[in-house]
Amino acid sequence: MGVYTTVNPATGEKVAEFAEVTDGEARTAVDRAGDAYRSWRRTELRERIDVVKRIAELHRAQREELAGLITLEMGKPIAQARAEVELVANIYDYYADHAEEFLADEVLHITGPGTAVVKTEPIGVLIGIMPWNYPYYQVARFAAPNLILGNTILLKHARNCPQSALAIERVFREAGLPEGVYANVFANNEQIAQMIADPRVQGISLTGSERAGSAVGEVAGRQMKKYVLELGGSDAFIVLDDADLDAAAAAAAVGRFANCGQACTASKRFIVLESVYDEFLSKFLEQSRAWVAGDPTSDETKLGPLSSTAARQDLVELIDDAVGRGATVHLGGEIPDSPGAYYPATVLSGVTKEMRAYAEELFGPAAVVHRASSEEEAIAIANDSPFGLAGSVFSRDLERAQRVAGLVETGMVWINSTSKTAPDLPFGGVKASGVGRELAHYGINEFANKKLVRVPEAAN
Repeated sequence: MGVYTTVNPATGEKVAEFAEVTDGEARTAVDRAGDAYRSWRRTELRERIDVVKRIAELHRAQREELAGLITLEMGKPIAQARAEVELVANIYDYYADHAEEFLADEVLHITGPGTAVVKTEPIGVLIGIMPWNYPYYQVARFAAPNLILGNTILLKHARNCPQSALAIERVFREAGLPEGVYANVFANNEQIAQMIADPRVQGISLTGSERAGSAVGEVAGRQMKKYVLELGGSDAFIVLDDADLDAAAAAAAVGRFANCGQACTASKRFIVLESVYDEFLSKFLEQSRAWVAGDPTSDETKLGPLSSTAARQDLVELIDDAVGRGATVHLGGEIPDSPGAYYPATVLSGVTKEMRAYAEELFGPAAVVHRASSEEEAIAIANDSPFGLAGSVFSRDLERAQRVAGLVETGMVWINSTSKTAPDLPFGGVKASGVGRELAHYGINEFANKKLVRVPEAAN
């Protein structure tokens, strides 16, 4: 039987271990979620709103404890961990505050006699498969709208953040969420596949790698189950020749190195017009040097360790491949001689198509800077990627920036800013970055039955 394990990435120390559920326990979890769905979907909306409001309040009340757990389990600097908890509370508040608006009947203006409305209703038990890089935020994006809607949830979290996963479940219980409406399940992949096949399970949401998304999509497709996949990204950060280079360089460093670069929407490919390339690179290197790795429990630390030594090794292999084929390292690029999964802020240039780092996602504190001879080439480089999640365009000319943004093949784009998230902004991508949308009103409609109720004519 496998295990879910807390290993402190700052020290390498194993802190706690939790056994996988048995096959019988996995089946029981589905049974309870199915039973709970029948009552939760009929629970008054006001009552569901009140529970979700309490979930938000408890996140704020327990901020220090919750933040400390993700710092322990995946190395997020404590200041960034606190910010994640606050963002999560805002997401639960947002769906509670807008529930009546989002779930109101839509009256259709039809040509025939009588009336027609579309009702937004739940569909059943959902499975969430979530990653470690934002342990609370990823769950909130999925759970908040679906709890409000009336679906029930089985949540498989990442193997390296089991205590964070249990903390989420505990907060939900303390908020008054009924038994079976949300359950953490330390399941393995085979058990998840069996759970997806259960007819009571009607949808699956996964945030993770392309490989995991493909596997889940294949299983869900065979079972004709709805799925949302939020996968990787290799976001382009385009710097046009009229950009404010100081602002662009400062934003670039934050966009690349926050959360130790372990974000699907992190800025990863910096595409700079040739006439300002050298100046931008100089300013970016200056900003990047300020991101010094340190103890993630310190309020002063901006760059913590990666989530694990295995994650660091994946990053190192991509960088070593690029350097071995002729790329230039301007900053960082060497594993420090110290305990833990630390890696320095790293900046590369000269990355070409034959190098893995050109097309693969660098999930860590490493940036690739490209030189573009023209605006058209900058757009072409940005689009020469299997991914299409988010991106940025920097220019003092907003009309020009918006035109360029319109030509970038991505689900989200920001002008004169790095990609950020908020409860009222839809989140999702195109191409290998996944399918579906989360957050805003889009998030509550992904796993909803949009039921037409038609009354052709008045009753006699």
